[in-house]
Amino acid sequence: MATLLLLRHGRTTANAEGGLAGRQPVELDDTGRAQAEAVGQRLRGLPLSAVVTSPLIRCRQTLELALPQATPVVEEGLIECGYGAWEGQPLKKLAKEKLWPVVQQHPSAAVFPDGESMAQMSARAVAAVRAWDARITAEHGPEAVWLACSHGDVIKAIVADALGVHLDLFQRIVADPASVTAIRYTPLRPFLVRLNDTGGDLASLVPPPARRRRRATGPADSDAAVGGGAGATG
Repeated sequence: MATLLLLRHGRTTANAEGGLAGRQPVELDDTGRAQAEAVGQRLRGLPLSAVVTSPLIRCRQTLELALPQATPVVEEGLIECGYGAWEGQPLKKLAKEKLWPVVQQHPSAAVFPDGESMAQMSARAVAAVRAWDARITAEHGPEAVWLACSHGDVIKAIVADALGVHLDLFQRIVADPASVTAIRYTPLRPFLVRLNDTGGDLASLVPPPARRRRRATGPADSDAAVGGGAGATG
């Protein structure tokens, strides 16, 4: 199957000020713009079959700086969680709310006032990336690499699904601004190939041509390497 690169947007003014932006039209700050340009240097050599994005401006700004030649497709399923009445509030204030411990310890039960639940966010985000991955694999083959730009909680929820862990454990996952996370879905299970990468070489994430690989389809592609394997260059 294709390889999915999840890119979190660069730092925003809300991130810098300690606020919860939610779906508000907050933009990248100077640090976020520099982060976007830096990750672009790492991404530009990759043969991306598609670039999709959350509709929010901070994601679109990140891609404009990182991949100026790309034409991103907006995917509503990748939009930030609907935090409702929590949007725009300082995190220090929100930490005093009764819902805060639920968000931290039992997020699958968290429903934001006038917003959506974290379970709803997880379900629509996972459905979106799995549908895109299947489509790109069908159109471009199992060596395809594609990128989706989204938000911290959304990426963490997608990673939790890939790891096969309950949403209540997703707060243990970290997705920093402008980080890259790579997931490869297979017929049996997904593989988390890279997590929260903010500076590593991304070229090794591109699968080798089919003639250098084992059969492109079949059980072997879904098998884990016993003993850990030789890595991308083995």
